[in-house]
Amino acid sequence: MIRILIRKFAEVLLFMLFITFISFLFIRLAPGDPTLTILNVDELSVSQEQIEALREEMGFNKPLLVQYGLWLLDFVRLDFGQSYVTGQPVMEMILTGLPATLELTAGALLVMLLVSIPLGSLAALHRNSWIDQISRILSIIGAAVPSFWLGLIFIDLFGVRFNWLPTMGRDGLQSLLLPSLTLGLAISGVYVRLLRSSLLDSLSQEFIRAARSRGLSERRIFVMHAFRHSLPPVITVFGVSLGSLIGGVVVVEVLFAYPGIGKLVVDAIRQRDYPLIQGYILIMAGFVFVVNTAVDLSYRYLNPEMKLKEREAWS
Repeated sequence: MIRILIRKFAEVLLFMLFITFISFLFIRLAPGDPTLTILNVDELSVSQEQIEALREEMGFNKPLLVQYGLWLLDFVRLDFGQSYVTGQPVMEMILTGLPATLELTAGALLVMLLVSIPLGSLAALHRNSWIDQISRILSIIGAAVPSFWLGLIFIDLFGVRFNWLPTMGRDGLQSLLLPSLTLGLAISGVYVRLLRSSLLDSLSQEFIRAARSRGLSERRIFVMHAFRHSLPPVITVFGVSLGSLIGGVVVVEVLFAYPGIGKLVVDAIRQRDYPLIQGYILIMAGFVFVVNTAVDLSYRYLNPEMKLKEREAWS
């Protein structure tokens, strides 16, 4: 375990160095000039001399590699800079919006689990039955429908027509329901079919027949043996698709005006707020890396055969 963590630590250093350079380069090469936002050119009359003076003061006239080196030194000191628009520290702004994003992510994952586990399990236990057909149709619809379109339907249905739930802002549990349903249902279709396929593969293994020959109940065989054996592929796919989940969070936050860091970074992109965009990319990259590391470790726990192979390799 210690060797794995040391290797992961070395990987994260290389990964963060790569992602900081690439993100810094692409952000700076994107169209637009943040000095125009800082000076409020749309509202004030600003001369070209003032624009050039501010560009020199902010260091935008220096070569990109020099700008990146200066930014990297600040990053090593955990200084993400200040927002060009609000003047607040970037880390403070991200930490302010992070709880709302985590709430929405947790709510979406809860919806996904409540939908995919029962449907996937029933589809596997009743293969080729009407339950399996219904789950297949629902999963195809869920995978095909974009999250923003599903969100618009929910807003029109539950917010406008029936006026049951709020459609904007963050004000208690009711405000969380529609965004969580939108994102959770959008990602659950893939996991319904994946869990069904993995369960069918597990139920056909020799150890399942051996468990039945020992007289174990079908419920115990399913929960303790087949279901656990089917989890590693599902968890692996979840780690790979985490990026799309984060992208879905951004879309849903903008759609429902949910005050998380997703909506925050969309506003930052529109205003060319470089420090805030860079801080968001780094936080999300670190989050994805941590989750993928946890997925790898859980995979080793759920698959003892893999753990045995690693011991043989190190011995």
